[in-house]
Amino acid sequence: MGMCLGGAGDNLASTPDLETRRRQLAEAAEKRQKETSYRAVKNPQAVERNKKNKEMEKQEMTPSPSGGGGGGGGGGGGGLKWQGG
Repeated sequence: MGMCLGGAGDNLASTPDLETRRRQLAEAAEKRQKETSYRAVKNPQAVERNKKNKEMEKQEMTPSPSGGGGGGGGGGGGGLKWQGG
């Protein structure tokens, strides 16, 4: 009967701390999500490249709040000003 109860110290030693457990669960969830998303994809590296390219294009399209130029030119990039003549 004493074998079933065990000590409290035994239970704490066998389980990782809370932060380690959360990290492990997050990594496992991320891995499952990637496996699910690539289930029907033949070349997952190409998918990642395309996704990164689209993000880069999206960032280039949005005007960045820069401190110089761009007065009235619309896009605001490059520092050139529109001059009407």
